[in-house]
Amino acid sequence: MSPGDEHDSFGGVGGSGQTRTRLPEGNSGDVYGAGRRPVRSSRSLVTVVGVVVLLVGAIALANRGGGDPADPSAPRSGTPGKAATTAATGVPPVTTKNGPIPTGYAHDEQGAQSAATNYAVALGSAAMFTTAGRDEIVTTVYTPDAAAARRNDLDQAYGSRELLARIGLEADGTAPQGMTFISRVIPVGSKVESYTADRATVSVWYSTLFGLAGETSQNPVSEAWYTDTFELRWADGDWKVTKTTQKDGPVPVARDQRASAAQDMADAVGQFGGFTYAR
Repeated sequence: MSPGDEHDSFGGVGGSGQTRTRLPEGNSGDVYGAGRRPVRSSRSLVTVVGVVVLLVGAIALANRGGGDPADPSAPRSGTPGKAATTAATGVPPVTTKNGPIPTGYAHDEQGAQSAATNYAVALGSAAMFTTAGRDEIVTTVYTPDAAAARRNDLDQAYGSRELLARIGLEADGTAPQGMTFISRVIPVGSKVESYTADRATVSVWYSTLFGLAGETSQNPVSEAWYTDTFELRWADGDWKVTKTTQKDGPVPVARDQRASAAQDMADAVGQFGGFTYAR
């Protein structure tokens, strides 16, 4: 994210599937106890157990898909097609990291979506407001030429004394004593705008939490909604960012919920870790 790409308030991607739970069917309304079959003899029980074991083994073999399960590039059975874009694809998430940022994405549309979503999380994190954290994120997320071109602008956007003072941070980008600085991106969905073998454009829709949690905070934690569009290039065996743009929303109607106390918010962010995302 650059000065033109940054969130105005510095607050600021996957679909969701549905899981159905099927309860046991019985002859009465008691789904937990009714309709049970009579107790079988020990010989019948052994026979049933043997059949179940064979079935489990057959299902396991059928679902292996002919590839190494640990290999993200291996083919997977049950992968949904274009008609099921919000369903899980079955491809494992990345297993490598550059510092705290997942890297090593698949060279396909799914990999591009996963990269853009994880990069949105990194670029919207509290680490962007410290020099060391920002350097690590920019080096990891951007292509080398884009990182070199954007670094000074990003330093001004995230690290200027005026900005840090305005949002209540110390000169080194950390929170004052007794405060908790919160800057977290929560992706809601992502979509591929365009894709070729070495270029991809991916939009990520997300909400943010941003502010200082503390009894005397002048910048309490608030929520905002944005959509970032990432232009990605396949470089050195991974998807990297060349450019980002941002727009507000879509913004949902807020529910009539009571805001939590500052300490409750600080405790929650400390206790609930963030996620690594993959399509």
